[in-house]
Amino acid sequence: MLTAPTFSSVEGAYLALLRLTTEEAEHHIAARGNEAREVIGVGFRLTDPRQRLPYLAERKANPVFQFAETLWYLAGRRDLEMIGYYAPSMRASSTDGIRLGGSAYGHTLFSPASGTKQSQFDQVVELLLNEPDSKRGYLPVFKSKELADRESPDVACLAGLHLLPRDGQLHMVCNMRANDLDCGLLSDVFSFTMIQEYAAIQLGLELGTYTHFIGSAHVNDRDSERVKRVLDEANSRPAAPDFPFPAMPESTEGATIAHVLQHEEALRTNQLRYNAEHIHGLGLDPYWEQVVMLFELYRQIQHDQTAAVDPGLLDALHPGLRWLMERKWPVCAAAPDGSLR
Repeated sequence: MLTAPTFSSVEGAYLALLRLTTEEAEHHIAARGNEAREVIGVGFRLTDPRQRLPYLAERKANPVFQFAETLWYLAGRRDLEMIGYYAPSMRASSTDGIRLGGSAYGHTLFSPASGTKQSQFDQVVELLLNEPDSKRGYLPVFKSKELADRESPDVACLAGLHLLPRDGQLHMVCNMRANDLDCGLLSDVFSFTMIQEYAAIQLGLELGTYTHFIGSAHVNDRDSERVKRVLDEANSRPAAPDFPFPAMPESTEGATIAHVLQHEEALRTNQLRYNAEHIHGLGLDPYWEQVVMLFELYRQIQHDQTAAVDPGLLDALHPGLRWLMERKWPVCAAAPDGSLR
């Protein structure tokens, strides 16, 4: 018997939790001045964690940030210089204006642990390679010392990730102490399922199910109007868009992440500019070429500020990514003369 509702994609889980919190909220809270409706102790399971993008025009999910945050995690970083470019609002969570603390999950997971040359992630991968049925593949993130500083704006919402190889597949269970269902859930599931898929490749396993448990699942009152529009859209559309996303290439390793991030930095700092032909010549797998295309499109939006982005890049994008970009940024839906496509 399953203990959590099962969905084929994150979109179904996201909508179900929004409906639950909107229609059956258990509490109204005001933690740190944020008025919110809350349900306690909820979860869901994804049968296909690769379907980690929601296609809802009113939600306007941002695939550029989602891939950037994932790479930031996988590289074990905590700097604001990179992630603040894609999400300026995250700067408010830094105590020194230079780095992030609890929310820099990748620094906890992928940076070498104190006194060792291995990260937590490396240690768990080594454990599971030698003991495939182990139940010990748990990666804790939230630290008890975070409770000591009550004024800190940056405390980990992620308690930990549990990697469970079973019958040739890698399953993962995520435990969240809290989740903002409208703003945080989608990015969290995107990044964590990417980490799961990356781990499966390192272990030589197929991708299994992803299960997500939340202690405090909440929707902030300030986001209630958008949540209503999202639910109205989902209830009124004849069918949801269907854009199956491909598998991460089996050749993906730490060097792959570093290679993609080299191009990310050059584009973020406006040192280079690419077209689709340039990107195809970078020596990356087509899967990771798509990510560099997103970063180049975002460079054009941020630095060039043109009336329309390069149509050749848009045409080369995966249809689902193009759908999201066109709804997130009007310049991605505009013809070169500035008119709508």
